[in-house]
Amino acid sequence: MDCLFCKLVNGDIPAKILYQDDDVIAFEDIAPQAPSHFLVIPKRHISTLNDLTADDAALVGKLPITAAKIAKQLGIAEDGYRVVMNCNEQGGQTVYHIHMHVLGGRAMTWPPG
Repeated sequence: MDCLFCKLVNGDIPAKILYQDDDVIAFEDIAPQAPSHFLVIPKRHISTLNDLTADDAALVGKLPITAAKIAKQLGIAEDGYRVVMNCNEQGGQTVYHIHMHVLGGRAMTWPPG
């Protein structure tokens, strides 16, 4: 299995885990773009948002719920945070395992770049 995030889920590569349950795992980004920057991913491999089906709704719904829970724990929920999911190359996706970026701890600008 070549997927970086699947290796992380399996414990083959280290990560600073913030939360995990049977379905999702959240961990700090290795190249943070904000004072708080973490990722939330499903443990099951799904390459892109385009690969989601109706059967994935409950699993994918856990991603923002988990993000909000961690944002509260980190103290960034009240001031605000940004949630981003990229899809494919032109959308900025570099790891082909769906993931939600959560960034906070500073004011965000729009457009992002």
